[in-house]
Formats: sequence, C-alpha cells, structure tokens
Amino acid sequence: MHGFPGSHGQPELAQLQATMHAIEQACTLIQMQLNLAEAEAIISSLSQSHQPYQTCKFILENSQVADARFQAAAAIRDAAIREWGCLSNDDKRNLISFCLAFVVQHANSPERYVQVKVSSVAAQLLKRGWLEFAAADKELFFYQVNQAISGNYGVDVQIAGINFLESLVSEFCPSTSSVMGLPREFHEQCRKSIEKDHLKIFYCWARDAALSVTNRIMDSSSAIPETKLCTAAINLMLQILNWDFSYNNSGAATSVFAVGVRQEGDSPRRSECNLVQPGPAWREVLVTSGHIGWLLSLYAAIRQKFSCEGYWLDCPIAVSARKLIVQFCSLTGTIFPSDNVQMHEHHLLQLLAGIIQWIDPPDVVSRALESGKSESEMLDGCRALLSIASVTNPSVFDQLLKSMRPFGTITLLSTLMCEVIKILAANNLEEETWSWEARDILLDTWTALLVTVNRDSGNAFLPPEAKTGAANLFALIVESELRTAAASAFNDDVDTYYLQASVSAMDERLSSYALIARAAVDFTIPFLSRLFAERFARLNQGNGIIDHTETLEELYSLLLITGHVIADEGEGETPLVPNAIQTHFSDTVEAEKHPVIILCSSIIRFAEQSLDPEMRASVFSPRLMEAVIWFLARWSCTYLMSPEENKDMNSMKVLLGYFGQHNQGKHVLNIIVRISLTALVLYPGEKDLQALTCLQLLHALVRQKHICVHLVHLDSWRDLANAFANEKNLLLLNTAHQRSLAQTLVRSASGIRDLESSNQYVKGLMGHMAAYLVEISGKNNFKSISQQPDVILTVSCLLERLRGAASASEPRTQKAIYELGFSVLNPVLVLLEAYKDESAVVYLLLKFVVDWVDGQISYLEAQETAVVVNFCMSLLQLYSSHNIGKISLSVSSSLRSEAETEKYKDLRALLQLLSNLCSKDLVDFSSDSAETQGTNISQVVYFGLHIVTPLITLDLLKFPKLCYDYFSLLSHLLEVYPETVAQLNSDSFSHVLGTLDFGLHHQDTEVVDMCLRALRALASYHLKETRAGKIGLGSHAGSVHNQGGNLPEGILSRFLRSLLQLLLFEDYSPDLVGGAADALLPIILCEQGLYQMLGNELIEKQSNPTLKSRLVGALHSLTSANQLSNTLDRKNFQIFRKNLSSFLIDVRGFLQTK
Repeated sequence: MHGFPGSHGQPELAQLQATMHAIEQACTLIQMQLNLAEAEAIISSLSQSHQPYQTCKFILENSQVADARFQAAAAIRDAAIREWGCLSNDDKRNLISFCLAFVVQHANSPERYVQVKVSSVAAQLLKRGWLEFAAADKELFFYQVNQAISGNYGVDVQIAGINFLESLVSEFCPSTSSVMGLPREFHEQCRKSIEKDHLKIFYCWARDAALSVTNRIMDSSSAIPETKLCTAAINLMLQILNWDFSYNNSGAATSVFAVGVRQEGDSPRRSECNLVQPGPAWREVLVTSGHIGWLLSLYAAIRQKFSCEGYWLDCPIAVSARKLIVQFCSLTGTIFPSDNVQMHEHHLLQLLAGIIQWIDPPDVVSRALESGKSESEMLDGCRALLSIASVTNPSVFDQLLKSMRPFGTITLLSTLMCEVIKILAANNLEEETWSWEARDILLDTWTALLVTVNRDSGNAFLPPEAKTGAANLFALIVESELRTAAASAFNDDVDTYYLQASVSAMDERLSSYALIARAAVDFTIPFLSRLFAERFARLNQGNGIIDHTETLEELYSLLLITGHVIADEGEGETPLVPNAIQTHFSDTVEAEKHPVIILCSSIIRFAEQSLDPEMRASVFSPRLMEAVIWFLARWSCTYLMSPEENKDMNSMKVLLGYFGQHNQGKHVLNIIVRISLTALVLYPGEKDLQALTCLQLLHALVRQKHICVHLVHLDSWRDLANAFANEKNLLLLNTAHQRSLAQTLVRSASGIRDLESSNQYVKGLMGHMAAYLVEISGKNNFKSISQQPDVILTVSCLLERLRGAASASEPRTQKAIYELGFSVLNPVLVLLEAYKDESAVVYLLLKFVVDWVDGQISYLEAQETAVVVNFCMSLLQLYSSHNIGKISLSVSSSLRSEAETEKYKDLRALLQLLSNLCSKDLVDFSSDSAETQGTNISQVVYFGLHIVTPLITLDLLKFPKLCYDYFSLLSHLLEVYPETVAQLNSDSFSHVLGTLDFGLHHQDTEVVDMCLRALRALASYHLKETRAGKIGLGSHAGSVHNQGGNLPEGILSRFLRSLLQLLLFEDYSPDLVGGAADALLPIILCEQGLYQMLGNELIEKQSNPTLKSRLVGALHSLTSANQLSNTLDRKNFQIFRKNLSSFLIDVRGFLQTK
C-alpha cells in the first residue's frame, strides 16, 4: 500500500487494484457486522502505512464502493498529518490540489458524505500548512475555490466550493477544529490569520453566489437546483457570523446601545443569543451595502409567493434565511460608529420591519398555530426580539416599533407573551409544545431587557409603556400560575409536573417573573399583597366545612413567586434589597403604609399560624411548610436586622428599620426560630422540609454575626439547643441534617461577646455528647452491646453531631472544640476497634477526625500538635492492623463492588487527613513552632503513606474524587517533602511510582498535570542532592523493578522511557506539553546516558536517510537549542518548553509511521 505521487517506485496497477479490493471488502464486512476486528485492521493498515497517497488516490478515482472512497480520504488525512514534516512543499500542495479537484470533478456525486469528507481533508491539510505556505500558494488555492463558486462550472460545482469553505471555516474555528497534535498557539495563530485576511472575503463570495440566483428562485414556481445553492451560501454566511471575532473593542465610545450589550453570566438563559461583533472593517459588507435589505426582500417575496403552502416555512432555504435574519439582529459593537447612533437604529428598524409580520398581531398568529400552522417562523420572531433586546436598552428597544405601529416594542412583547401564557393556561399540557418554547424565549427577552436595569438603576430609565406592559403581564402570569396550582390540588396523576415540583424546581422561571414584577413594583407589590390577603382570609372561613386544598396550593405558589420578587438568592453572599424596591415608595414614611412591609408582615403572620396546633393540623401540610421555610430563609437574608437599616433613603430606612433590631426584628427572629423548631420536631420523616430548615433557614441566620448577637439570647434558641440535646425525635433526623444543626448551633456562639462565655456555650451544648461517648466506650461490656442497633444509631448520630461542631470551629471557639475533640480521642480508637466491620461507622469516625484536625491544626501549639500527630499515627496504625479496606477476591462481584465503594470513602478520608496535617507547614497561627517540641509533620505523613498506599489499588483510582485527592496529596508531598517520600520502604515506594505511571495516562488532564509536577519534584530533588554530593533517592534510584517483573531499572530511567513514549507515540492534550517539559528536563539531566541511548534507538529505527538526518538534528536541538543549560532555573524551564514544542511538531508525525 505504498506509493507517492511523483516519487520513484510507484506501485504497479495490480498492487493498486489488490489494495482497493481489500479495502472494499473490509468496508463491506463492516457494513454487514462480520469479522469486524479483521476488517478494521485492514483499513487501519492503509492509514498507518508509509506514504499511502498514490494508493488512496487510486481508490478515490476508481472504486465503486463509497465507503472505500471515504476511508481512502481519511487515510490521506491521517498519513499527511502524521508525515507532514517529511513531505516536500510540492507534495503538500499537490495533496490539497488533488482533494479540491476531486471535490469539483465529483460535485454531482450522490454520495455527499464522501464529498464532505474529501472537503474536510483538504481543509485540514490547508490548515496544517497555513503558517508555512507562502501567500501566493494560499491565493492559488483560493483562486480555484473562487472559480468554483463564481458559477462558471454549474450549480453543483458552486455548492461544492461553498461546502469546502464551510469545512475550512469550521476547521479554523477553535471549538470545531480537528486534533493535529499541535500546541494551542498554532491553532490560535491560524484563527487570527484567517479572520484578519480571508473571512470577510469568504463571506462576500457566499453573498455574491446567493445574489446571482435570487431572481431565478423568485421567478420559479417550483424547487430548482439554485435553491440548494442559495441555502448553502446562506448557511456559510451564518457560520461566518457565528465566528468568535477577536476584534479588540476597547477604547470605543459608549453609545446608548451599549447598555444592552450583556456579557454571559449576568443572568441564567434558556435560549441562545450569540452577539456578533466583527469590528468596523465589516461595516460596508454587512451594514451599508444594502445586504440586509436583499435578505429581507428574498424571504418576504418567497413567503408571499408560497403563503398558501404551510410546509414552506420549514424548508431549508426558509429556515436558513430566518436564522441569518435573527443573527443580524445580534450585530453590535464597533461595526457601528460611536458618533452615529442612527446607523444602528436604522439597522434594527429595517430588521424589525421585516420580522414584525412573523409575530404580529399575536392573537392572529397564535390562532394560526393552534390550527396547525408551523411554529418555526413565530419562534424565530421571538428569537429576533431576544437578540434585539440583548443589544439595546429598554428605552431604545421600545422606541423601535413606534415608527411603524401606534405602540412600542415592549407593548408588543407584553401582548405576545400574554397570548402565549393564555395558550399555556388553556391547554394545560405537560409535554413541551411551541407555547412552552415561546414562553422561555420571551422570558429571556424580558430578562435581557431588565437584568441590567434591575442591577444598576432600578426602574428609573424604563419607559412608562414598559411598566404598564410588565404590570399587565405579571398579573396574567400570577393568575395563570394560581389557576395551575388550584387545578393540581385534586389531580390524582402522580406524574403531574406541578405536583412533583420542589421548592427550587421552578427557580429559573420564577427569577424571570421577578424581574418583570420589579419593573412595575408600584403595581405588583400591592397586587401580591391583595392576592395573599384574600387567600389568607379564606382559611378562616367555613369552620372546617370548606375544603381549603385549592387555596393552600395557591398560597404555596404565591410564597414562591413573592419570595423571588422581593429578595434575591443569597448563595455565597448577603443579598441587598433589589434596586427596584430601593428606589420606589420614597414618599412612604409610615411603616404601616409601606407596601413591602404590608406584604412581608402578612406572610410572617401567616407563617406564625403554624405554631398553633389546630391551624397546623388543618392548614400547614409538609409541602406548604416547605414553602414557608424557604420564603423565611430567602427573606431573612435581606431584610431581617439588616446592617443597612440606617440608610439615608426614606423608603429604605422605613423598610429595613421596621425589621431592624430596634423595632420588630427580635420579635420576627423569635417567630422564625420557633417555626424552625416546629418543622424539625413536629414533622418527623419530612426530609425535604428538614433539609430546608437546617441547610437554608438556620444556616442563613447564623452566618450573620449581628443576628447571632440577638439569637443566643432568645428563649426560643435555647429551646432549640435543648431539643437538640435531649429531644429523641431529633436523633431520627437525617445524619447530614444533624451535622448541619450542630454546626449551626455552634456557629451561633459568634454572637457571644465574651470569649470565655463562647467556649462555655459550646461545652454546654456538646459536652454531654462527648461524655456519653467516653462513658459508653469505657464500659466493660461495650464489646457485647456495641452491635445493638440502638447503640449503633446513637453512636452514629453523636459522631455526626461532633463532626458538625468540629467543622464550625473558628478562633473564638477553637479552644472548646479542641478540648471536645481531645476528650474523645481514646474513645474514637475504641470505637474504631469495636466497629471495624461496620463500614458506615468507620467512615463517620474518620470524617470526624478529618474535620476536627482541619479546624484545629493551624491553631495548635507545639505540645498540642504532638498530641494530635500521635493520635493520628495510632488511628492509621489501627485502621491498617485490622485490614480495614482490604477486599477479598473470593466474594461475589456485587459485594466486591459495594466493598470497593466503602473502601473508596475510607481512603479518601485518610488522604484528606494527611492533607490537613500537611497544612500545618503552610498555615500556622501558633506562638511556637512544632519543631521546637520535636514534632515533625512529615513523619506522620511518611507513616501514613506506608499505611495508605498499599490499600490504594489502580481500580480504586478510577473513582474520580479519590483519584484527585490522592494525586493532589502526592504532588504536594513530593514538592514539599521529597526527602520523606524517598525514605519509604521499597514496596511502598514502588507502589507510589506505579500509581504515578497510572496517573500519567489518566483521562483527566488535571490528574496528569499533578503527576507531571510530582515527577518534576522527584527528579529535581534527586538532581540537586546528587550534585551536592548526597545520595538523593538513594537505593530507590536504581532498584525499582520494572513492569516485566525482575530486571532492576532506575525510577528516573523508567519515567524517562514512559514520558518519551507518551509524548511521541500516544494521544494527549496539547495543554500538557508544558508540564511534561518541566518533568522531562530534570529527568534528562539525571539520566543523560539513557537519553542518548534512547535517542540512538529512535535514529536506528529510521530507514529513510532524510528522516534519520532530521531526527538527529531534532534530538540535538531539544537539549541544546536557544542556549539551554543544565540548570533548573525558571528561564531554563521556559527554554526547554519551547524546545520540546518545536521537537514534537518536527518529529512526532513521522515517528508514528509504521
């Protein structure tokens, strides 16, 4: 299968035919699913053979089997990319020219996938040589392409030329480019070059091709070939506009449109909207040339022509034209001059004039869709509104439509969405329909308009029509949601979406509803208050005769909607009062008349009713309580005792002052704590409710110190602490909730100003739990009673609570938590002994120790550190001595899988423990050094490695979290304590190296990078030590057995082979080349003799004199180019990185040729 165009020794015809028949037969076998391995091997041998180009050409030109032609094209690509460095410039150009000529000559071939493949190969080869081809060479290629697109050779050839450009653009786009084994810088250079010099030209070629057939398409009464050409051209234009333009917009003046240009991340989006920002060089092509007018006229003309044939809306040319129109709506940036705002406005007006008929009037459009018309045009119209909203501010957006309608664009948006909401409410369909998608797109449009306004300026710059439209829309949305909620009350279908929706399930949609509500808070806040008051009043009617189920579901929905409207999410930070609420109601100076206070107070009074046993039994179901707890958690983060209650603004001062510490704040706080206690104690088994209470509401209270100051003095908080300590019901909480509750109660100690009192509070709260563990573990009969279910449950719960307290450690309570943990150190060892066969308890014990050490280690004095280190050694030794973590190979596969999962959790905890101990050397707040008492952290880590590493199998490293923790620890140890790792015994050291070898070939690049850092540290340590006359890695450097079993091989020798094998012959991410260079340099300096030997082996394997000479030069340059020295300073590492990158580009391809 050898041969090359123009080279000596071309294969004979019989050989070419035999190869072609073999490939054809292999393709047939694959199609029939017969002898797959053999067939795939035959096809693979073509791709991997040396210079198979003549053979592949023969197959492409002569085979009657389309799959064989496809495989031949693929083989050209693989071989050329691999052997690129040893091909002459003529060879490279001839291969590309052949592919282009083939595509043109077979433009009318029915096997389009073969044509696409050959086009793709031509594009990839052109990109591979892009940085080395002369400008004249590129122009020659593009001259051939332009001749094809110009129309001189027929429509099929035009389409083929456009398809090639589509492949080329895709190949030069970083997100869709093919893997070539080249550094990222290469792809970036190619991207910049084609964007600067060719992308606009390609766009113009596609535009001209579409223009050339427009009249024929419009004059024809049926589908003609030119329609396919126009569709292909439009698709290419769309692809080019989707390009991520790198044009630097910095320094451009801000226009009124800039307010609307949002960056990703401002708000959650359900619909895509990619901004098009190509820069001023594209202005004439896209904006001032009349191009958009042509596109709109083309679509409008064909739309009118085929108006009676509904199927036309979904035909390719219609779909492509609409997509391009929508994309033009996203055009923004410096393509529009900053001193000519009218140009952008005219651009959007022109587009909106063409789009408006797709969506207006909304009622007529919706009736047509309900009657069976395709929804694609209407949805594209919605997407166009979203795009326009993304590049404008609300005022400009609203003004656009007023030049052609008696109302603004926001009014249209509001009316359109109202129509969609009505359709949704009327049909009440669970499966997604056009109305679902339209609602989501239109919600995103509102979000695009309002998110920046809501964040930066309240509603000051919203036009009156926007507020009116938002108010009407929000009212309809709420009424629709309430109807849906009421309808779900008696729906027995368990699959109903609404019934299954949790408190957070509708969060994304409700967030968009909230933005709409905030655009008209003058209306929406009183509106919500009225609705809530009406539903609340209904509950007091009927005296048990009326069924309130519908009303309760409506209240559930209202709580969710109201919570989103008046407060933002508080994850990670304390949310402020929304700007729209801050800037409104400024004339309200009496708290009793403030709309937000009225609304919040009404809800709090309603929530307080849950404390009444009779009301709780009849009204407050677990589901409704979830909404109450969720609302209180979200609301309290913003309004309860806010530190900003003394703001100058009248409205804000009234609002925050009312719920401040000197007014109603303490009273409301007390209510919230009592409701929390009720939820935990009187709703047993309701895990979702308990999760909201522990993880959200109580957590939100204690993370604000100014609230903790009042919290710890409340009788209700003391009741909660007493219930936690003594209430048996709370022992039945989910273990994670018990841990969270303990953490919350301990954190509240931050509100106690006196340090001694803080520590005393923690001791009083947790001390008896620790004492119980000490007492029970010290009983003579503990071994016999330890396996009783109630004892196991109690021990597990107390360990979770101690773990929660340990994780809440902070400087003011550190002493108490240290003493708490210290008191149970011996009991922990006793429990580990007793429960060695109870994997769940063992894991809890380990996690308690991990969290306790993590919270304490940085604060401990030397003597305390010694105690903790000695305890950890005892713990590790005991864990190992019982063979905990070992798995019997004789057990069934299912049991073994379960055991491995438990072992994975244990080992991960042990790794975290070792990492926490290591942190003492990085962060230490103690007054003296641990070394002053003879405590060496590295010793316990050394001991821990001896114990842990034999338990970590390669199968366990397939667990991603364990794998990450292990290699993170290992890279840290080798970078900080290389001498300690060098002291490991032979078996442990060999095991560590085995895992490193495994990690080097891991799928996760982060894991591979950590392994490379570890190797760099290991080799650098050995090099520095031996240069200083010390032993370095000592016996390990030459006594590690290789994978074959017996022959001793130095560890650095082993990894020199492994790294070179990886870099030269295996697949890896280009991002790893830098890290590999950093590891390879010190290894080469340590093993220069082996490096020379391996280089000679590579050279001897090359039979081609040209390649052999090239390899010799590349190997020499790798270790000598750019003034590389034998030091390990930063500059030298940078030089070697550059050398290795050049080396791989030069030789990796032809070294892989078989």
